[in-house]
Amino acid sequence: MTDLREFEDDFAHALARLVHRTRFVELLAELEEGEEVRIDRRSLTPSLDPRIQGAVIRAWGGERWVEAATSALNRASLDQAAASVERSVSKSATGAAPPGESATTRGEWADRPARPMRSLGSDAMISLARDAFSWAIAVPGVKDCQVEVGWSENQRFYLNSAGARCFQLISRVGANVAPIAIENGRVEYDYLSRGYIGGQERLGFLSQERVADVAKGTVELLHARAPPTGEMSVLLDQGTTGTLAHESFGHGTEADQFLRDRSYLRPILGQTVGPESLTIIDQGSHPDGWGTFYFDDEGHLGQRTVLIDRGKFIGALHDRETAAALHVSATGNARRSDFLSRLFVRMTNTYVEPGDWTFDELVREAKNGVVLEHCTSGIEDPLGGQMQIKVKKGRKIENGQLTDLVSSMALSGKVLEVLRQIKGLSRPGDFEMSPGYCGKGHTDLLPVGSGGTFLLSTAVVGPA
Repeated sequence: MTDLREFEDDFAHALARLVHRTRFVELLAELEEGEEVRIDRRSLTPSLDPRIQGAVIRAWGGERWVEAATSALNRASLDQAAASVERSVSKSATGAAPPGESATTRGEWADRPARPMRSLGSDAMISLARDAFSWAIAVPGVKDCQVEVGWSENQRFYLNSAGARCFQLISRVGANVAPIAIENGRVEYDYLSRGYIGGQERLGFLSQERVADVAKGTVELLHARAPPTGEMSVLLDQGTTGTLAHESFGHGTEADQFLRDRSYLRPILGQTVGPESLTIIDQGSHPDGWGTFYFDDEGHLGQRTVLIDRGKFIGALHDRETAAALHVSATGNARRSDFLSRLFVRMTNTYVEPGDWTFDELVREAKNGVVLEHCTSGIEDPLGGQMQIKVKKGRKIENGQLTDLVSSMALSGKVLEVLRQIKGLSRPGDFEMSPGYCGKGHTDLLPVGSGGTFLLSTAVVGPA
């Protein structure tokens, strides 16, 4: 794989062209490679993921940001992008400072697994995917299975005129297994999905035992009952709790939404929104999060930002511009999905911190209600404060005991009402992080993590 640091002299040369034309200029270069294997009963599709390569130059033009990108990393192409920015920078640019604090971060960070996925090779990845497929369809009642195994290596190199110089290499690996069961015209599926920072050593979860378990669970769903309907006690599994964190205090705490008056949360900053047991964090530096990085795309280090502290809404997510407007510090949440995409304030790894209950204690406390398991999607309304979370299955809770398996359902309601009615969270030993991708609207997808432990609250539930 090409190392972006080999182009550092050319990057610096492009910036040097602009330092006397503007109060601030920065360059972000990106290089990503990866591979994925997909298999089901009808096809096997190995593919090299599209190679991402290029750089974007951004400068302060006196009143607004100006930028230009190139997909080639040679000096001529970089100079051409710099010339484009130079033409757009106003003559008054040198007289006006850009908003916010310019990063001065300097460092190099690289995830270099002892057994990188790159060294596994295509044949071994295909063999692993075929094994998972065969383990699933060996379970009686499973008619097909969709398996995906993939990896990526993403390099980013950042330079700016304030002295920042940052390089990072992030290695991600993940797999998804979704068995499909069919009986008497009814079709069901369940899934096993994991994603990590690392290499081959992180694929240990893709075992015959775990694949067979999810396949058996899929077959059981063929006979699951319809979920209950109405307002009731809801006990969320770890992935669903993570989605609750993401949807409740996710986009609504991205401070560019504050400045556009598109967040229902801005007026209640500083207020109590839940019980003392509730703490929600966004952490770009989480050691095991799918959305983890070392520095954001403005050169600020990834960090831990407390959004809710023991029930009180105390923080939001910022880039340099929103931080300046609201008189706080940047939080390391300026992210581009790639070098060609716009820079936005974005989440990283958003999660609910654990509590001190056991799972059995939460079931007994619920008395009557439902456990929601295996989240499939979530959506929020940053303006109105509503959300909906869909899950694949669950278990009824009757008289403080787990009873019938139930099929897919949706939780919905007002975010603040669900948070205020939280009764408890399970212990740290239950904590899990889940991988995902998040868009700003319906575009600009980038990797994020979400997590938590079991969470008990009250909400409206019905069939999905």
